[in-house]
Amino acid sequence: MKAWKKLCLLLAAFFAFTAAPACNPDSFKDSESVASTENESTTPENSENGESTAPETSETPDSEIPENSESSEDVEDPEMALAEQIMDEAYALAYNGEMDGIYTLWGTVTEITTKYSSSKGVTLIMRVHEPQNRTMMCYQLKGDGASLISVGYKIKVTGSIKNYKGQVEFDKGCYLLSYEYGSIDGGEDLPDVGNDPYANMTEDAFYQNYAPATSNEDAYYRSLHGFMSGELETPDQEPTLSSHQPSRNGTLIRNSEMQFSEDGKAYTVVDAYGAPAFTVYRDGGYITLEEVAAYVYAFGTVPKNYDSDKNADPDYSIWGEYLRVNNTPFSGSTSKYPYEPELPNISGCGGSLNYYEIDIGTTGTDCDPSYPIKIYNNGSSITRGAARIVYGKNDLDRDGVYEVNEHHVFYTYNHYNDFQEYLNYEGGWGKMFGNITGGGSLSSKYDYNPTDYVQIYLEELPIARYCAFATVHANDAWEYFQAV
Repeated sequence: MKAWKKLCLLLAAFFAFTAAPACNPDSFKDSESVASTENESTTPENSENGESTAPETSETPDSEIPENSESSEDVEDPEMALAEQIMDEAYALAYNGEMDGIYTLWGTVTEITTKYSSSKGVTLIMRVHEPQNRTMMCYQLKGDGASLISVGYKIKVTGSIKNYKGQVEFDKGCYLLSYEYGSIDGGEDLPDVGNDPYANMTEDAFYQNYAPATSNEDAYYRSLHGFMSGELETPDQEPTLSSHQPSRNGTLIRNSEMQFSEDGKAYTVVDAYGAPAFTVYRDGGYITLEEVAAYVYAFGTVPKNYDSDKNADPDYSIWGEYLRVNNTPFSGSTSKYPYEPELPNISGCGGSLNYYEIDIGTTGTDCDPSYPIKIYNNGSSITRGAARIVYGKNDLDRDGVYEVNEHHVFYTYNHYNDFQEYLNYEGGWGKMFGNITGGGSLSSKYDYNPTDYVQIYLEELPIARYCAFATVHANDAWEYFQAV
């Protein structure tokens, strides 16, 4: 009997061991998920058809603020303590509010959003020298040396401060008092500009033999010059769907696995079978629907080539034809826009989640005659079209981390009439829902019939789950063989 039992164990171990190599994605193209946890239906909130409601005061969420901040009681540097007080007041401003008086702050340049011109100066983002390392935009900064400064420079700026449509900034007319190379203490270390491989490269030379970025540092250096990190092809209005869409009992699955690099600055997107497809980098610029959706889903903000100003001019942007605009609140109010479907837990319908909208530049949107069928950005002007990503994020449990069930990304290419949910894998787009799907008339406040949000399961992709199971059992089997 003991010999028979031993033989059975050996056979079981053998089959478990040989199961692991079978995790070839191509061999599971028809497999569906088996039992797993169901979706915790939580969603993020608000942004709207060109109408702004209360926005974020900074593109950097609280969870990304460096943890080396000190309280004002512990700060010995009076200049740093004063800067913290100024930033507290600035970040507490109401939407489009202004502070009384003139203020002066030190900071390190982290991004040039609009290149220098003699008439408009330079617009940039600086990380302020204060305990919380918060950011401040300097809008149309002028003064001696304004044409020379770049990312990594320490600058001293004076001017009036306001909240312009949710962006905390030194207002137009701000002045550069001094500058020097070398960042201030505290905050995230920036790559050494002296190692910049693109420092003396022309735009033509960069794009002649183009390839996407290979690391976040590479993406960072590219963005200093308005050079792209992702694919360059302007997408068509309709998303490309994966030929295989994992589901359970007929309901599509949104992938719950988040594959970040150790430093959190790279995010790898998988295909429908769990195999790596492509990577987006925190400091990169992106324009394709797949890459922008993945970036927003992973990092909770927009790629570096986006400008929140809907009227930003490509001629004055270092990104030129790759500039994309808009990052404003989306209310989703179905009482104001009855043809729009209600997104999960959205604030405009009484929910607690805030959503935002951004443009997706396409080759032209033909679903709405109100929008001409033109390429989004021809290098000198932008035709915004009707395609948008609407994304939601909220730290629902207030733990300082945006968990995967606190992320929602939707795509519309008929100006909010219908949406599809991003499912966190390449070609992963949910079923269409909304007004046209329900048989309503386009953007009509009288003849409308939006269908409900299509529920999904939030869980691991089935093939990824199977491979993890088989690998564990293969390792157990190997250990058993060695023991025997």
